Amino acid sequence: MFARGNGRAFECVVVDINTQRDLCEPAGAFPVANVHDLIPQLRHMIAWTKRNFAPIVSSIESHRPFELSDSGYPIHCVDGSGGQRKLGFTIFPLHAWVEADNTLTVPMDLFGCYQQVIFRKRTDDLLGNPKADRLLSQLPVREYILFGTGLECSVKALALALMARGKRVTVVVDACGYWNRATADLALRKIAAKGARLVTVCEILSRKLDRRYRYPNSVRLTTSPNGRIHPFEAQGKAPGPQASNGRPQNGP
Repeated sequence: MFARGNGRAFECVVVDINTQRDLCEPAGAFPVANVHDLIPQLRHMIAWTKRNFAPIVSSIESHRPFELSDSGYPIHCVDGSGGQRKLGFTIFPLHAWVEADNTLTVPMDLFGCYQQVIFRKRTDDLLGNPKADRLLSQLPVREYILFGTGLECSVKALALALMARGKRVTVVVDACGYWNRATADLALRKIAAKGARLVTVCEILSRKLDRRYRYPNSVRLTTSPNGRIHPFEAQGKAPGPQASNGRPQNGP
């Protein structure tokens, strides 16, 4: 699992939570309340991650149409829908999709080949996905830096779950989307009380990582079984996750 050739821990791993069109675009099915202020901050965080060659884990909220019908929330991030797709600028050239199938089977050297690893999640807590739980729990990393949506649920759940596993967590407050400001403030207080560090995008941008793993500059496109490039990859779009049975994919 040690992606670093020298066996040392990563200085940090960035975690990009649910930066999807339904949640992060004004015309989405369930946009966060601060969507207009959020997008520039997300761009800053992605640019900083790329500039520092930091590894990044991304989550995709994934629902079946009937799952949200009685919840009181608008139906959003439905499997295969356009709104489920990640924002285009949050997809890195070297990325791997790892599908959930209720097993722990996941390659433990993913960051040796890819800068971004993307997981599907069906609950608020990303670590409810056994593969994500195994990777994030066992990865040698000094700090997890979290941002994305929504602060009241998915961000809070992951921060608390990582700290319960003894991990150091930093939350970039102004790069997190929320639906209710009061509930989001309460979530931040709970996270901080458990030991998380709360910072701003400006503080992150002023930081330069000391140990940078330089990923290759080439873009790898996945071929389908008939040998053709997936059309979404070829057009530079972010495809929805497809089954991979535990094998990493550079696209669906």
